[in-house]
Amino acid sequence: MSKTVKKENSALGQLILDVKDLAILKLLQQNARFTVKQIAEQVHLSTTPVHERIKRMEESGVIKQYAALLDYAKVKKGLMAICYVSLKEHSKTAGTKFVKAILQMPEIIECFTISGEFDFMLKVVTEDMNAYHDFHVNKLSSIDNMGHVQSVFVMGVIKETHALV
Repeated sequence: MSKTVKKENSALGQLILDVKDLAILKLLQQNARFTVKQIAEQVHLSTTPVHERIKRMEESGVIKQYAALLDYAKVKKGLMAICYVSLKEHSKTAGTKFVKAILQMPEIIECFTISGEFDFMLKVVTEDMNAYHDFHVNKLSSIDNMGHVQSVFVMGVIKETHALV
């Protein structure tokens, strides 16, 4: 294994990835079910170094998890909304309570803290508009310290990817 592969950037605590690592990651993002042998053939390495590289990237957190990407409509989650949320109070305790509450809501599949007029951006999926209304009124709006919510409904998806390399 080359020195570049083993090194970590100590200033940032990040693993330094070489060209082979990036090629492996690209293949895993295309299909996480590729075997080590299939990946090794594509990146022109034997299986042992490919396995070691994958293991190292998993252990260091570069690879966080493997997941199946679903078609929302086919699992009866055909309505997607982006919700911009502002809180009334901006203390650490208030923010922590909000985060704790939304982590319990399966309708929220992504949450980001954001800058600007709003504090959070939520990606919400529900079965339909009635289900979204129920979610908004009975769950989201009932969170303590909720300030303002602005919902935008997704009419179509142009690009959707999780691939970084």
